[in-house]
Amino acid sequence: MPKSRVALVTGASSGIGRAIAESLLGAGSRVVLAGRNEAALRTIAASHGSRAFVHPLDVTDFAAVDRLAEALPSDFHALDLLVNNAGHDVGGRTPFDQGPPDDWTNVIETNVSGLIRVTRAIVPGMIARQRGDIVNIGSVNALRVIADMVAYGASKAAVHAFSDGLRADLAHTPIRVIEILPGLTKTDIVARRFRGDQARAKAYYESFGMALKPEDIAAAVLYAINQPPHVTVAHMTILPTNRY
Repeated sequence: MPKSRVALVTGASSGIGRAIAESLLGAGSRVVLAGRNEAALRTIAASHGSRAFVHPLDVTDFAAVDRLAEALPSDFHALDLLVNNAGHDVGGRTPFDQGPPDDWTNVIETNVSGLIRVTRAIVPGMIARQRGDIVNIGSVNALRVIADMVAYGASKAAVHAFSDGLRADLAHTPIRVIEILPGLTKTDIVARRFRGDQARAKAYYESFGMALKPEDIAAAVLYAINQPPHVTVAHMTILPTNRY
């Protein structure tokens, strides 16, 4: 892959997605900033001129996702990199039988259906151009059973299986499928999980003693995509040092 890429990052307005987008922009890439918070996206784009393009997108709006490739301007149309980062755990850390069913299905719609739909919109162009990397941001929850995180864990297990299956489907092409599986990372996902309760989110992070930063995950993404074309970092699990 060239050092100067054309990339699309979903969930780019905050947290891991923002860190990845800013790292790519810092490395000279042109980046489509996709996400629901248009104001936040425009704040990121403001200091990067024409190399950043803001594309408001809710990945659960399947009609908009299906039009995604054709909606991009010509300078951003030939994507070299797709980073599927959009996701949430609203309502999580709640026993399955006590959480509203809408919470659980909304997690699946965003984390799984949205990711699959975005990938389906973008991958035909990569195949036609015979180049591209797809990076799926998963979670260690795909590999471990954690109580009170049934829907989120199931969604990330699905991302893990999807990544492996897609890699097999694309094995006849130069396209690489990379899965990054972070451990506990300090972002706003926990505050959103607790419906904006910042005090509860702060206490949650403090209970673990150590957490990764979004920039740590961005560095892992850059490492993976900067490997030689014949090398695929299929899975990369990243943990805080005090976790196992």
